Amino acid sequence: MNGGAAAVVGDYVLKSKLGESSSSTVWKAERKATGETVVVKQVQLSKLNKHMKDCLDCELGFLSSVHHPNIIRLFHFFQVVRIELGSMKLIRFGLQDDDSVFMVLEFCGLGDLAAYIRNHGRVEEKAARRFMQQLGGNLILFYGWAGLEVLNSHHIVHRDLKPENILLSGQDDDDLVLKIADFGLSRGIHPGKYAETVCGSPLYMAPEVLQFQRYSSKVDMWSTGAILFELLNGYPPFHGRSNVQLLQNIKSSAHLPFSQLVLPQLHPDCIDSTDCLLKSFMVIDSCRARKRNWEIQPIILRARSDEETLQDPFPGYNSVLL
Repeated sequence: MNGGAAAVVGDYVLKSKLGESSSSTVWKAERKATGETVVVKQVQLSKLNKHMKDCLDCELGFLSSVHHPNIIRLFHFFQVVRIELGSMKLIRFGLQDDDSVFMVLEFCGLGDLAAYIRNHGRVEEKAARRFMQQLGGNLILFYGWAGLEVLNSHHIVHRDLKPENILLSGQDDDDLVLKIADFGLSRGIHPGKYAETVCGSPLYMAPEVLQFQRYSSKVDMWSTGAILFELLNGYPPFHGRSNVQLLQNIKSSAHLPFSQLVLPQLHPDCIDSTDCLLKSFMVIDSCRARKRNWEIQPIILRARSDEETLQDPFPGYNSVLL
């Protein structure tokens, strides 16, 4: 796939590389029959351990079962198999690779939330509410189904929610639709069950994950709180040169480090909401873990009385199953 003619995988022409990791490569691609722009993600199975394969199974199963505006759309996936017949090697679809899974996903032309924050700095409270409405829905607001609710209803924990994994689509900045993407670390966690694997991005990890403790799907709410804080301030809520220092900073912070330029402009409910997301879900000591479920936060990001009430952006999506 180096230089020359563009590589073809099944019905797709790979145009340009969008990113890669040790086990996967993401391409901007074009569907040959229609010219539609899509994303093709190649996952090399030979480079996955058992845990990573389990996560891939979870990702494929979940994305295949849902169709929701705030979840990245998986159109379909297929496998490329390398078959050896004596000295002759038969490569299906013509790729010189070991067995690979190819995921065909929707293309989001406006980039990700991390780039949006870099380009715009902090966002206005009203815009942050609109973003959280799409990300959290009834888990954070009194509105219809949104991204995290879909995960919760399927007993899925994302485990790597961060601005880089929230993609943006729409016509322009006034019509942005957030889409939760990159479920490569996701797994199923049923009510009353816990996970122990440490994974994710430290700046957005819940403290119980940083402490190698058992955790539930509530860790995604911590990450959501960190994203909300970054939207309002333009920087993450906690920092540290190491995971140990980061955890110490979280535990020792009596108050969230809101920018003094921003703080006077924020509604008290907004401040309380951010604090609640980042503090109420801290499970520093499992014996004093708060007995709360996902359906909480009656005051989260209420609209100001002098502003129009936010409406459910996707009123038809009261069911997430295809």
